[in-house]
Amino acid sequence: MVVVSPSAPHPDTAESPTLAIRNITKIYPGGTQALRGVSLSLRAGVVHGLVGANGAGKSTLIKIIAGVERPTTGDLLWLGSSTDWRRPADAQSAGVAVVHQQSPVVPALSVLENVYLGNEGTGLWRPQDRLAEFAALCERVAFTIDPHTIVAELSVGDRQMVSILRALAQNPSLILLDEPTASISPAERAGVLGAARSRAAAGVAVVFVSHFLNEVMQICDEVSVLRDGQLVDEFDRDGMSVDRMVAGIVGDRLHDVEAIKPVHDIGDVVLDVRELRTANTDTSVSLQVRRGEIVGIAGLLGSGRTSLLRAIFGADRRAAGEVVVDGKTLSASPQAAVSGGVAFVPEDRMGQGLIGDWEIWRNTSLADSRSLSRRFRFLDVAKERLLASRARRELGIVASSIDTAVRDLSGGNAQKVVFAKWIYKTHHVLLLDEPTAGVDVAGKADLIKLIRDLAERGIGILVVLSEFEELLSLVDRVVVLRHGAIETEFSADAVSVAELTASVGGLA
Repeated sequence: MVVVSPSAPHPDTAESPTLAIRNITKIYPGGTQALRGVSLSLRAGVVHGLVGANGAGKSTLIKIIAGVERPTTGDLLWLGSSTDWRRPADAQSAGVAVVHQQSPVVPALSVLENVYLGNEGTGLWRPQDRLAEFAALCERVAFTIDPHTIVAELSVGDRQMVSILRALAQNPSLILLDEPTASISPAERAGVLGAARSRAAAGVAVVFVSHFLNEVMQICDEVSVLRDGQLVDEFDRDGMSVDRMVAGIVGDRLHDVEAIKPVHDIGDVVLDVRELRTANTDTSVSLQVRRGEIVGIAGLLGSGRTSLLRAIFGADRRAAGEVVVDGKTLSASPQAAVSGGVAFVPEDRMGQGLIGDWEIWRNTSLADSRSLSRRFRFLDVAKERLLASRARRELGIVASSIDTAVRDLSGGNAQKVVFAKWIYKTHHVLLLDEPTAGVDVAGKADLIKLIRDLAERGIGILVVLSEFEELLSLVDRVVVLRHGAIETEFSADAVSVAELTASVGGLA
């Protein structure tokens, strides 16, 4: 772990915050109250941590500061003067830059074009004139990438890094980092954390939202805890601890879920992957998963974790090899995989797992249209809505109604909708790619319990998780993937986080 030492804020900054938030409330048309009288002071030279469960109001507050949403009541004071940003461009012009949990990028443009999109300056836009500046930005976050690469070719983690570079390129007075490390590798995280501290040292006010509480401990000078739209605790470094943060967020809920790994029956082989070779690799993978078994895949970005899951699911038509589920060999297509009893929760839930503009009830039925149809294959809306209501109740999806668009849900609740697509249909195998990425402490606890419950039903589960402590607390067995091949495997009870980290990094 790279330790980034916070520095004490300049004493003069306490009297003149960059942004003062005074008694902000937000009530949506459906009656949902997302914020209840929240007040904060964001000061130059200070990294301010913002933590809370999904639905606590963090993202809503970030959107208000960024000009995406307007508060119902309350005031924003920018450099001491009242302001009323009506659109994101107003906040950006004032000096606010934001990196959202799922920041939008333009897939058809290059990395360089995305970084300077909307910040081209006056006169003729010539990308080559920005190459030196781009190189300096990359160096600031210890990140290396070809500026001419088309963004559509990048991984989720690299796309997030492009969004962070775009924010830094604006030279902001206030930068909002909303779960910036949720989908990126440990090495990239170190660069992002260092960039946050360096911007604070340069006099920028930084808001850091993260469900990785160890990261909050590393870089934040002060922390505010939100729960149910209210500010429930505030403390500086002298009063900061993980236990205090967890108590403010959810009490002992997470510890109760993770403390005991339940014993469950493991049956016969249900997934048999034989010499499966993904596109652009010369190596192949063979592995088995049994009924009721949770097998983890550990590897760095670029090790082939996501490519392997996609190939098993039939989404990589160029893959070669054999996938056998419940004794039957599947042809290489997602349709064949679903028909054969394979479900897939992808890493990019909004891009690949859900339709953001659709309501919860329509998303819930995406993977099971046949059983939810009437004669002539017309979908039965009443059945769809009943299924969605059941999922909302049983999975604890926090939303005003099943008519809420999934784009308006928090990360954890959106992920529960992805799970709901699959769990009410009979499946033998469940493939999970970073199922808890961008999910807060409480939502993560819910998802861990859900995954364990599915294993107890006899489903074989293959899961990719970048957080090794979380991975080992969940799985029965872990395989280490490197350069598209399995290097070794461990029983989860017989390997430590340090040993697994060394093995993944090629140090053991």
